[in-house]
Amino acid sequence: MTITLNHTIVPALDRRRAADFFAAVMGVECLPPAGAHGHFAPVRVNESLTLDFMTVEAPEGHHLAFDVDPDTFDGILARLEERRVPYGNHPARHDNGRIDHPLRPRGLFFADETGNLYEVMSD
Repeated sequence: MTITLNHTIVPALDRRRAADFFAAVMGVECLPPAGAHGHFAPVRVNESLTLDFMTVEAPEGHHLAFDVDPDTFDGILARLEERRVPYGNHPARHDNGRIDHPLRPRGLFFADETGNLYEVMSD
């Protein structure tokens, strides 16, 4: 059997707000609450991966990186600009408005209110 990541928990100040923000920027789907008491706000990233946002008392941000095709990258960039979400080409400078990524032809970093840092890379 091939090993695939099924889901990961993403810490958040507010699970629903964090899930809605991520789904809106990335152009993916929020799912109904999950978990024994609905304590996860899941977002379907693709057919095999769900990010389960969970409200925690003192969240520490995580770094999550995604490879996307050029059209998806363009859509994410447009949604970031529409929402006036800062982005940049380096994790320490994720607000410089650049997309010249050090590892790929195009890429960017953006953060949510919790401090989760999202990296999006494309050719």
